[in-house]
Amino acid sequence: MENIEQNVKKLLSEIPAVNPFGEKVTLVAAVKLQSPNDINRAISAGITDIGDNHVQEFRDKYADITPNARRHFIGHLQTNKIKYLLGKVDLYHSVDRLNLAEELSKRSAAAGITSEILIQINAGDEDTKGGFSIEETLDAYQRIKQLPALKISGLMAMLPFTDDERLLTSLAVKMREKYDILRGLDQNIKHLSMGMSGDWRLCIQAGSNMIRLGTAIFGTRNYQQK
Repeated sequence: MENIEQNVKKLLSEIPAVNPFGEKVTLVAAVKLQSPNDINRAISAGITDIGDNHVQEFRDKYADITPNARRHFIGHLQTNKIKYLLGKVDLYHSVDRLNLAEELSKRSAAAGITSEILIQINAGDEDTKGGFSIEETLDAYQRIKQLPALKISGLMAMLPFTDDERLLTSLAVKMREKYDILRGLDQNIKHLSMGMSGDWRLCIQAGSNMIRLGTAIFGTRNYQQK
């Protein structure tokens, strides 16, 4: 059985408290396919933020997870499923297209709430991933900024799965440059969510201040167990 408590303790000791820009680094535990019990164990061990990938899982487990953690949605989101998350998610990482931002804005306004979002950037321009290209970052920000009931608080990047550290570092640095441009325009910009199990160290070094880790906390996922 995976020792979640030890894993959390080890990770929290390894992750620097601040990145090279002096910003606090937040660990978001990716909880896809984890039981409410294991998620609660991780929270008790010191995890403050948890991220879901699937709306169905979020709905099924919502009532069984301690309310002490901030809730993030980090997976691909279909517009027709926004209603199940509205008012329950603290930060949407994966606003990867304009029509999703428009629908989230419309539904948030109708519910009388403001939804906090990150704009998802497909840093490696990969066909298999959603998101705006790095070059579209500013344009996407300016378009989404016009929509009511949304608060843009930063960027989320998905880097390619590769062992080429030079490529990953160069993309992570470009992401930080775009983030800094937005930060100069908008005081609400405070999150650069970038870094997963294989690349979180170099992402923090390049300026990420929010990383999303699952395996390092819960061990290898069992895809048979849903």
